[in-house]
Amino acid sequence: MPDSGKISIQAAQIIRRSLRLFGVLALIAAPTAAVTVTGLYSVEVPVASSQPQDLEQGYADGLSRVFVRVSGTREVLRSEGVEELLGDAESLLQSYQFLRSDQGNHRLRMNFGAVGVNRALASADAPVWGANRPLTLAWIAVEEGGRRTLVHRANENDGAGAEWRRVFQDAAVDRGLPVSLPPAGYRDDRELLSDIWGQFTSSVRTTSEDMEHDLISLVRVSRSGSQWRAGWVFDGMGLDSAEQSVTADTPEALAAAVVGRWAEMFADRYAVAGSEVGESPQVDIVVHGVTNLKDYANVNGALKNLSPVVEAGATRARDDQLTLRVAFSGEMEQLKQYIALDPRLVPLSDAEVSRMPTREEDDQSGSQPAEQTVQQAPEGGIALAEDSADNAAASANPLFVYQPLLVDQEESEQAFESLYQVLHYRWQPASVIESENGE
Repeated sequence: MPDSGKISIQAAQIIRRSLRLFGVLALIAAPTAAVTVTGLYSVEVPVASSQPQDLEQGYADGLSRVFVRVSGTREVLRSEGVEELLGDAESLLQSYQFLRSDQGNHRLRMNFGAVGVNRALASADAPVWGANRPLTLAWIAVEEGGRRTLVHRANENDGAGAEWRRVFQDAAVDRGLPVSLPPAGYRDDRELLSDIWGQFTSSVRTTSEDMEHDLISLVRVSRSGSQWRAGWVFDGMGLDSAEQSVTADTPEALAAAVVGRWAEMFADRYAVAGSEVGESPQVDIVVHGVTNLKDYANVNGALKNLSPVVEAGATRARDDQLTLRVAFSGEMEQLKQYIALDPRLVPLSDAEVSRMPTREEDDQSGSQPAEQTVQQAPEGGIALAEDSADNAAASANPLFVYQPLLVDQEESEQAFESLYQVLHYRWQPASVIESENGE
């Protein structure tokens, strides 16, 4: 007799994929702009000092934030077994920095292992939401003092919307959710502001045609008694178009509530159950510059011969790009270190990937964070480094880069199921030394 549990799981998967297909069909007219959150497992938290007990508290605080990002919901912190995981947060650390401040506002910057975090969540039977996430284009109109303002991308002289931009961007980083704002050029379009306030999606959809996004959200923010209120509707991905709303005491709390609801909605749709997180993690590696069968064979062989690689196989070849699905052991950083030993595989930076000709540059994803030095102890251990928290604060977004996913529209939904970021390399058959010597 068939296992009823397995049948129900299979049925649920079929229903989920059918719903996703409906979402894809609903997106036919919209530019697909799925992105990878490359800083999903990095976090920065305030700490009292560099004393061991304060650092341990910082580890736990940082891991709790990462758990929320990766699961997509704050409910994960109430799951059985999570408290014990947070108590042993140091075991999941790959590196950290203590950022000292002369004002006493010290901070701890941490990088947790993606594989370890995902397995930890799976052990608590919590959902795991991957690094490839939909991009939301948020049209936010704020009514304050009888005047309506559009929240838009950074501009030197936009004091009215600067605070709201900051709180929504901070909330997006906190939850690991890619959110894009419209250009500043639309701030004086009063008719557009009226359309956003009236939640006329068809009109705003037309305006958004040349902006990358997976879905659009029209948000109106106003005072409601002593509180702030935000009401929003979605357009795209087959989502319910009925208005939803939240209230909060401060702009920061309101933005956190709005973005939190969005993150939970996506996680409910795309996160996998803990039971689906396998022992051998898998990552997609895109190798650019593969132009012939010899290159194809050499790339495949180079990856298969790496010690951490359990299995590797090509899943797609298009133009000069070869995509391989690689199952590996250990952590993602260890896999990258082994790949770095082969000079023929040259890693592409986030900036290079964002400038790939198959995608338009996005102002938000293309901006690069200030360069930071992260100290790592040998053999995957942990080292303590000191830096300035005041200098770090000068960078608006030091931990996150939203990297374009570089997939076709019909592939984006499948990409959302992947737990790990896509890695990009350039195939360089001849070493640099050989080229310079002319050999």
